[in-house]
Amino acid sequence: MAGKLRIKKGDTVTVISGKYKGKRGKVLRTEPATGRVVVEGVNIVKKHQRPGRGVMQGGIITQEAPIDASNVLFYCSKCSEPTRLGAKKLEDGSAARTCKRCGEVVDR
Repeated sequence: MAGKLRIKKGDTVTVISGKYKGKRGKVLRTEPATGRVVVEGVNIVKKHQRPGRGVMQGGIITQEAPIDASNVLFYCSKCSEPTRLGAKKLEDGSAARTCKRCGEVVDR
């Protein structure tokens, strides 16, 4: 699924499959080259961190790992359900993402 993602940083998404199914969180980072997204509070892993220049204290830290973008759906705040996203041309000629359930414009 490498290429363009419809999910953007800052979107609220719902996980639809896997260990964290049903969890909702904010997208912290997207990786279009690999087709993955990092969601807040989802896919928590432990990483053994060595002390260095950036990190003075070493140890075991917990952080979010990327999950595949196909395992998340955009959460529409108007219809309060996970939904797919569509594209719509506006009057001024620009394109905007829209909710497939209610037709609400997500961003301008």
